[in-house]
Amino acid sequence: MVYSRLARRLRDLGLKEFSAYLRYLESDPNSEEWQSFTNALTTNLTAFFREAHHFPVLAEHAKKCPQPVTVWCSAASTGEEPYSIAMTLIEALGARASAACVVATDIDTQVLAKGVAGVFTTEQVSKLSPERLKRFFLRGSGAHAGKVRIRPEVAAMVQFSRLNLLDPKWALKEPFDAIFCRNVMIYFDKPTQGKILQRFAPLMKPHGLLFAGHSENFSFANQTFRLRGQTTYELVSNRTKAAA
Repeated sequence: MVYSRLARRLRDLGLKEFSAYLRYLESDPNSEEWQSFTNALTTNLTAFFREAHHFPVLAEHAKKCPQPVTVWCSAASTGEEPYSIAMTLIEALGARASAACVVATDIDTQVLAKGVAGVFTTEQVSKLSPERLKRFFLRGSGAHAGKVRIRPEVAAMVQFSRLNLLDPKWALKEPFDAIFCRNVMIYFDKPTQGKILQRFAPLMKPHGLLFAGHSENFSFANQTFRLRGQTTYELVSNRTKAAA
């Protein structure tokens, strides 16, 4: 996999050996090629309303949250996940959703650009209900036949930006009612997972929710998060910690 993905970069740069590519990277720590290198190695598997059991939980949680509701999608990929979050908030909050915000971040700049564009094939939205398709998408015609675009009012709720979870500082300010960090932690060892979870806590509102991927388990971080449901965790409040 690594060979096939990086081989494309070698061809684009006119290089014949991987050792030459490594020297090229290391010759300039600030080279834009580092981002291309990162993009090439990033795996981006996503879909609208993937792991669907999370979204009804988010909807009920959002209804109880003080306004405005803020959600961080920490692995936004090409936009399906943050747009699914935005659609869920619109369905749950109605007119109040216009004040809600979904912060969508990813390490891969190429997939972020696709997310910002908000254009998807009909195959990518084929599993959505006709009601959701009509409410949240514009259907393409002519040269754009076979594609749909997310409606402006949905797109306006989502803010895309690049962020690496391993960076020493995150450019995030607002506290979040929920954080989606799904199918990301599987790429990190347990100590790194623990550090990231500790950094999530100060960014969350009291009793904020953390949504994990189907193969992830954060039970080792029980001083910070407690399991609330299927791969859904709740921030442990200071009062709960003191009682424990």
